[in-house]
Amino acid sequence: MQWLLIGLAGALAYLYGDANDLATLCLWTKPVPILALLAWLVRSAPPGHYRRWIVLGLLLCLAGDMLLQGSPDFFVFGLGAFLLGHLAYIGAYLSDTRRLAPRALLPAVLFGAGMFAVLARGGLGGLLVPVALYALTISAMLWRALARLGTRGPGRRSVRVAAAGALCFVVSDSLLGINRFVAPFETAGLAIMLTYWLGQLGIVASAVLHGRR
Repeated sequence: MQWLLIGLAGALAYLYGDANDLATLCLWTKPVPILALLAWLVRSAPPGHYRRWIVLGLLLCLAGDMLLQGSPDFFVFGLGAFLLGHLAYIGAYLSDTRRLAPRALLPAVLFGAGMFAVLARGGLGGLLVPVALYALTISAMLWRALARLGTRGPGRRSVRVAAAGALCFVVSDSLLGINRFVAPFETAGLAIMLTYWLGQLGIVASAVLHGRR
């Protein structure tokens, strides 16, 4: 619980800095929530393939966080780090089940295709291919998270919070894309970060609950 409180404090400090254009405060506090989740994960989650993949995914997302915070020029590199993070989460979900799960595939494909269509209409220029690859990857991540629903191995709570976390994560990514490429909106920073942190919380909690029935 102490790590979650530390993460909450870091998140509040970052949001305060973002609302008041305090770049230095944002730079120092942005990694705190993910570092706190990482500490909670390592201390509380049972060892195994699932935890190792989630740890790797968190570290890659942390790198993406700092790249995006550092400079707009690092956007493509940050995008690449998050893409690799999603691939790590896919690895975690595949360690539980590899079933096709067509009912989970359809909404994931529709979500990814719809998001990419909206962003492409806004004009992606030279980022068309990187964004297309990213949309494909997050759709696959959502698919594999939803594919675990109904399985018996990892435990119901783990499966459900992972699916909720994956959904929050793709919503966050969609809001980020809309704000950057389509139509910037006033509350973008708050909405993007809250859904992002909730997504990561759900994914990490799924590792902590993994194997519990």
